[in-house]
Amino acid sequence: MDVVGILEAASLLVPESVATDNDISVSDVWDHLAHDEWEVALDLLQELGDGDAWTAPEGFWDELARAAGAMGFERSREWCRWRETETRSGVIRADLTLLPAGEGPRRTPIPGGGVLRPMWDTGERGDGSVPALDIARVWVEFARELEPGARAPVRLLPLNPARWTHLVPGDRITLYENAVPGGTATILEVVK
Repeated sequence: MDVVGILEAASLLVPESVATDNDISVSDVWDHLAHDEWEVALDLLQELGDGDAWTAPEGFWDELARAAGAMGFERSREWCRWRETETRSGVIRADLTLLPAGEGPRRTPIPGGGVLRPMWDTGERGDGSVPALDIARVWVEFARELEPGARAPVRLLPLNPARWTHLVPGDRITLYENAVPGGTATILEVVK
């Protein structure tokens, strides 16, 4: 697989005027590619794609996932796949607080890389005013796992994004892995 070609193609999708808060731009990516610093170039492209200055088009994150996979960076590959899915279905960020061990059902940390697919009470009600629970994968930002009792920003990928469109920043939702609540989250951002 031509990793350099993939990274070059992805960098061509980034407008030259785009820069991160640290003034990183696509020209920095090209400099690192010219010096065979592929990992740094990949990291910079991810940072540019995650910034607020532009919205990466469909395919950008897929290309980065291919490059990360070819270089053996599994977490980066999974993050890029996650971001590609967000490109199509939208972004939901929340501040999640897990109940402490002994108060909630969880005794071990939740994995941070989008593996956990718990149910969520998003406020919608079904027949007889029973909560209509929906499934969403959880990606813990800036950490590989989240301990019981801990709090962290997370990203959510709903199984059925259409059932989450009513959420707005400030809404509170409840995490369930079984019949007992396992934590609560406050919505920080919803981008459709």
